[in-house]
Amino acid sequence: MLDIFKTWIINQGLELSTADLLSRSLLFVLIIILSLIVYLLAKRFILRALAAIIGRTATQWDDMLLHKKVFNRLAYLAPAIFIYLSIPIPLAGYDSFISLANGLIFIYMIAMGILAIDAFLNASLAIYSTYEVSNRLPIKSFVQVFKIIIYFTSGIFIISILLNKTPVYLFSSLGALTAVLMFVFKDAILGFVAGIQLSANRMVAKGDWIEMPKYGANGDIVEIALTTVKVQNWDKTITTIPTYALITESFKNWRGMSESGGRRIKRSINIDINTIRFCTEDMLERFSKIQYISDYIEEKTVALQQSNKQEQVDNASLVNGRRMTNIGTFRAYVKAYLSNHPMINKDMTFLVRQLASTEHGLPIEIYVFSKDQEWANYENIQADIFDHILAVVPEFDLRVFQDPSGRDFNKLTS
Repeated sequence: MLDIFKTWIINQGLELSTADLLSRSLLFVLIIILSLIVYLLAKRFILRALAAIIGRTATQWDDMLLHKKVFNRLAYLAPAIFIYLSIPIPLAGYDSFISLANGLIFIYMIAMGILAIDAFLNASLAIYSTYEVSNRLPIKSFVQVFKIIIYFTSGIFIISILLNKTPVYLFSSLGALTAVLMFVFKDAILGFVAGIQLSANRMVAKGDWIEMPKYGANGDIVEIALTTVKVQNWDKTITTIPTYALITESFKNWRGMSESGGRRIKRSINIDINTIRFCTEDMLERFSKIQYISDYIEEKTVALQQSNKQEQVDNASLVNGRRMTNIGTFRAYVKAYLSNHPMINKDMTFLVRQLASTEHGLPIEIYVFSKDQEWANYENIQADIFDHILAVVPEFDLRVFQDPSGRDFNKLTS
């Protein structure tokens, strides 16, 4: 084709040297114009037709590839391939220029190929995130490592083209830079190793609620990346934690609570010790009218009477023999109340226990699990339970202990 152009220009009356330069220039301009036409064809027509076809399919993965612009970046390779195939024509006889042009084209094609692979990996990650397994086994850190390898390898190839050296030579010379590379990629290497351990041992997953006071983290994991884990705290702030910190330091993961089917309620009520006493007949008669413990009062009364009769206990004093107390009856009521509560999980730990007395009274601890694990609902259930229990305490001739206030001291002086 170069000869055809050159012959035509010579026939127009120009000299041979001028005809050679002009024919090469015209061919070069023609190649540039045709490459732009190839790009427009790929961008305007082929991509639009492909987008129309993808829009009609029922699958979602091809839509994700289109959304992440994988095909757009591949379109940039079309003019480069055309120029690579055509550039030897105007540069015929100039091997050094052909080699230089091919090298620049190769660098461009490598760069566009990297961007296309990057977009494909992003699309693959987005497709994977639509599956339930992505919450249990996050792969973003592995994708990021793969990206680093691709970018690093591509950089070696580009440098080898610029230096006109084989990539094997450059890879072999990297041995001396191992220590430097280890230092530069220290966080990435630690994050990659930590990511493998986190995934293999299922220590954390996207959506898990974790607590890590050292980093001020208390909320749900929203992202597990190569070097960082992002936690959205309950106040909607974002805390970023180094991935390897989850391996080297302690943290609390609430996933077990989420998967158990219940959420723990653990709270105590301090009873004033001065109000604890044996139950009298009048008290027992009054307590027997409480629906939840009426059967308990009746059965317990009969059992104690039989026991005291067998032991020939002198009933002249309440101290003798076995007697019911208002604190014990109160505990029985709380247990019966919680047993009949529709939002308490009876299949999990269920305790209403007495702890060691302190200067703040005698703690009666409720240790149960609610069926509803959602935070707002859980708090409402817990509040309703203790609203009721605190209101019931005086019915058993007991009093909740609290430190005296200024009002209490005013009563003493009045």
